Amino acid sequence: MLQNVQAQPARKKVQISKLIREDWFLGFSYATSLAFFVAGDFLLADLANPFRWALIFGWLFATVLGSALSVVRHAEQLALRLGEPYGTLILTLSVTSIEVMSISAVMTHGDNNPTLARDTMFAVIMIVLNGMVGLSLLLGAWRHREQHYNLQGANAYLGVIIPLAVLALILPNYTLTTEGPTLSTMQRMFLVVTSGILYCAFLAMQTGRHRGYFTVAGEIPEDHKAEKSEAPFIVHALLLAAYMLPIVFLAEQLAHPVDHILETMHAPAVLGGVIMAVLVATPEAIGAVRAAVANHLQRSVNIFLGSVLSTIGLTVPGILIVSHVTGRDITLGLEHTDFLMLLLTLAVSVVTFASGRTNVLQGAVHLILFMAFFMLIFEH
Repeated sequence: MLQNVQAQPARKKVQISKLIREDWFLGFSYATSLAFFVAGDFLLADLANPFRWALIFGWLFATVLGSALSVVRHAEQLALRLGEPYGTLILTLSVTSIEVMSISAVMTHGDNNPTLARDTMFAVIMIVLNGMVGLSLLLGAWRHREQHYNLQGANAYLGVIIPLAVLALILPNYTLTTEGPTLSTMQRMFLVVTSGILYCAFLAMQTGRHRGYFTVAGEIPEDHKAEKSEAPFIVHALLLAAYMLPIVFLAEQLAHPVDHILETMHAPAVLGGVIMAVLVATPEAIGAVRAAVANHLQRSVNIFLGSVLSTIGLTVPGILIVSHVTGRDITLGLEHTDFLMLLLTLAVSVVTFASGRTNVLQGAVHLILFMAFFMLIFEH
């Protein structure tokens, strides 16, 4: 008994030491934020110098991405304690919060960019539903031949994703109340309310009576518990929040080098949205691919379809509210090739998730669509 009591302080010291080693990036993130807060004008000056631009862009991009990956790491630790589908829910809500805060920070920076939110959300959908899904299915099927998931859960996701995507990104092209691919105030209010209601109804189903739709019996092996950290639940929750704070400030600073490259090199405007989308989607993409390779396809499906659903169901209302409060214009309707790529992606996704099984060919098709998306950024 006495030995156990004496061992507890030593064990706590070991846990604290391990936590400090694992979360050293938190100090780097806050140091970077302090540097740009104090000397931002000096650091962001003379971006016309290619070396200086690359240094500042790489510094900010790596810091924001590293912080986002740390958010996901702590969200996964919370997920191990709560189980599915709550674990994936925490992950998607954390990443969606980063997305909303980052887009809002960039939207309120400098000149109004009415298409940034639309371009970012469209890029997230393309990266997730084509890039992330394609890579996950291809690598998972390459290693395990054929993988299984709960068909009812995938259908539930798509049943909400498709109408929300059409209402948010296609309907504005056909409304007549306002000019261009925009929505009137009443139409925006309707979209905000209906998106919130549908998402809440989905959460109620996912965490309530139909929770079994989003799990597959026996998918998580027993040794998966060994990955659980010894730190308390509250520690991971606090660190998750601590990593999210500098992301908002640094995302706004990142807008400076992004705006500069778009203006000076006349790069496609959508490229700004793609950069923001990569920051948002990369952490979840890593988790989804790892899960598929480890033959945990159900978790992978929950991650990428949950990511798209939260992007449309939560980010769209969030950005509409921010644009209304700040008085910034926002354009939602997709045009030209983006319009067709969204329809094609949604149609292929319905076919892919219609059998409860996946194979290499399905992954290859989604990756081809992902490459087409990137090609069309520069060749419309």
